[in-house]
Amino acid sequence: MQPLSEGATAPKISLRTVEGKQFSLNGNTRSTPVVAAFFKVSCPTCQYAFPYLERIYKAYPKDKVTFVGVSQNPKDETTEFTRQYGVTFPVLLDDTKQYPASNAYGLTNVPSVFLVSPSSKIEFSTVGWVKPEIERLNKLVADAAGVPVAEIFKPGEQVVDYKAG
Repeated sequence: MQPLSEGATAPKISLRTVEGKQFSLNGNTRSTPVVAAFFKVSCPTCQYAFPYLERIYKAYPKDKVTFVGVSQNPKDETTEFTRQYGVTFPVLLDDTKQYPASNAYGLTNVPSVFLVSPSSKIEFSTVGWVKPEIERLNKLVADAAGVPVAEIFKPGEQVVDYKAG
C-alpha cells in the first residue's frame, strides 16, 4: 500500500483532538487548506521533523492554513510528545486499534505529511524527512496564506537533507 499521492482525493476523516474536540477533514466544511502530519511518538524521524513543522505553523496566519498532527499513539504519550518537541498545533488521535485515518491515507511509514486543499485534493505529500520537500511545503503554505515565504531554517543550523521514515 502506498500513501496517497498529490492529485488524489483526500479521504474524509473525523477524529478527536487530545483536548477532546472533534475535528473533521472534509472538503465540504473546510475553508482553508489543511496540513496533516501523521506521526508515532517513538519515531526518531518524527521527533526530528516536528519542530520544523511547528516553525512552519507559527510562521503563517492561522486563519489561512490549518495544521493538525495525527498521532498513532494514546493520548498520554501524545501529550508528552507535544510537550517534549514543542508542538502547539492541534493534534488528533487516530484509534490505536484500527488506525482508520492512517489506513485511509495508505500509510506505511511516518512521518507522512499532506497538504489538503479546501476541495479535498492532496496538493502535497511526503514521507520521512526530505529537506527540499519541507522547503516546498513551506512555500505552498506561504502561497496559501498569501504572504512571503518565511525562513524556517536558522542561519548556521545543521539540517540534514534526508532521514528515512
